[in-house]
Amino acid sequence: MSKHIPTEITLHKARRILEVAFDDGQRFELPCEYLRVYSPSAEVQGHGPGQEVLQLGKEEVNIERIEQVGTYAIQPSFDDGHESGIYSWDTLYNLGVNYEANWQNYLRRLEEAGHTRH
Repeated sequence: MSKHIPTEITLHKARRILEVAFDDGQRFELPCEYLRVYSPSAEVQGHGPGQEVLQLGKEEVNIERIEQVGTYAIQPSFDDGHESGIYSWDTLYNLGVNYEANWQNYLRRLEEAGHTRH
């Protein structure tokens, strides 16, 4: 059972932002690029610790559509063809709460790999 339940999920396609409001009053604006590079799918996360795959060139990625998965998650389809990530309510909440730290970690990993965002 999720600790945090969304009360509103709005895709702002023009801004490439997924806005999620939760029952505890928290509201997050999550960039599509951020959601894509932190997808909970095995394609991105691997099958165990240390197997994460750094995602490159996702600056312009957008979400084409969102499907609800039961009463516990959503499954966005990104315009780069990625559609295997299932984002539980707790995953979305944690991505929102930890946005700054996660984003800085992603930028650091890009730099260490010799890549920059365009």
